[in-house]
Amino acid sequence: MKRIIIATTVLLFAAGGAFAQATCDAQAMGKDGKPLAGAAKASFVKKCKADACGAKAVGSNGKPLAGAAKASFMKKCEAGS
Repeated sequence: MKRIIIATTVLLFAAGGAFAQATCDAQAMGKDGKPLAGAAKASFVKKCKADACGAKAVGSNGKPLAGAAKASFMKKCEAGS
């Protein structure tokens, strides 16, 4: 039972990362309403994904992750895998 819960959680995070990528790309608009491009878009998408993943960085005990555990989680979440 524990393995099923862990597998489901991993799949949800993977799907969440892919959804965050699509959402961040869609939100990358300038103040004038035109889509961002180049370095501005890359910077916006990177910050957007970090913000989305940071909210999910919670351990199984309900406490926020810290240190190496948080770094590992953020790397996996932002990569979308």
